[in-house]
Amino acid sequence: MSTLTYDGGAMLGRQLRRIRNNPGLLILTQTMPITMLLFFGYVFGSALAMPGEQYRSFLVPGLLVATAANGIMTGMFQAAQDTHRGVMDRLRTLPMSRAAVPLGQAAADLVVTAAGTVPFLLVGLAVGWRIEGSALDAAGAVALLLLFRFATTWIGIFLGLLTRNEEAAGQLGGATFILPLLSNAYIPTNGLPGWLRTVAEWNPISAVTTALRDLFGNAPVPQDAAWPVAHPVAGSLMWCAVLIAVFAPLAVRRYGRGEG
Repeated sequence: MSTLTYDGGAMLGRQLRRIRNNPGLLILTQTMPITMLLFFGYVFGSALAMPGEQYRSFLVPGLLVATAANGIMTGMFQAAQDTHRGVMDRLRTLPMSRAAVPLGQAAADLVVTAAGTVPFLLVGLAVGWRIEGSALDAAGAVALLLLFRFATTWIGIFLGLLTRNEEAAGQLGGATFILPLLSNAYIPTNGLPGWLRTVAEWNPISAVTTALRDLFGNAPVPQDAAWPVAHPVAGSLMWCAVLIAVFAPLAVRRYGRGEG
């Protein structure tokens, strides 16, 4: 077994124990998407041109992706917390791969996200959302969702190691709520002004959301949109590959440098 695999597995176990010992935060992060589904689904659904179950079917994939994008916030806060409290310095003295610590954090977040997706989907089914596509396409949608969460977590880990402060990370992480608002997660983009529509459609969240709607069979792919949205699966894979290729090495390098 390679050093990275062994050390990464050990760090994965540490992160999962850490999450288990903080059940309040775990419950909050798992129930918030469900609360948002019920609120947006019944409040916004009565005000848009897609009322009731039609809007909730449109909304469920968007909320799934918006929740996945929160990997930036959770990754940032956990990495900043460990750095601020000196945990990273202690881990850095151990004879292990430099990539193991951030990789363990990203992998643990992925496990928790996968588990939290199940109750959210069950609530979605209860409020009228349905999987209209094939089982294989639905499995591909879930896999793409988890890949996007993995990519955004690396962004958060790097930013958390960069800020090194819990309060700063919390404030900066809270600002990430605007990212889903500048996308098609909650509303279609075809009614937005030209420049804002372009920004929204080149937002990675829009590509992944459109891909999930297509794979779940909830909404057709808009053909007059920007390339990542008009080709959502390819666009989503492109965004995930770019984010991981950029931020994973940056996070590992930043961890290895420490305070220096």
